[in-house]
Amino acid sequence: MKSSEARSLSPPGKPPGKSPGEVTGEIRRLIGAIVSEMTRQEMQNALELKHKDHFRKAYLLPALEANLIEMTIPGKPKSSKQRYRLTPLGKAIRARSIGSDS
Repeated sequence: MKSSEARSLSPPGKPPGKSPGEVTGEIRRLIGAIVSEMTRQEMQNALELKHKDHFRKAYLLPALEANLIEMTIPGKPKSSKQRYRLTPLGKAIRARSIGSDS
């Protein structure tokens, strides 16, 4: 494989140029909005987002993959009782973001 071909390949569902674990503006907004444990709908409402698919792809899934938030019922991701909370890493990033805003 040529080096130019290797550079253009990115994992499925990942835009080129995004490194794994990168904290985007969307993820920063999400971790700043999470209070205790929240449902997907509560998080979406807190961010004033209407489209479920956009929220999942741009906010929720990247934050889960980066280990910034976690499911309260990991074995049942589609449970009606599913909630999400910040991980210790998510709390640390939020604390750094809040500290840099002042």
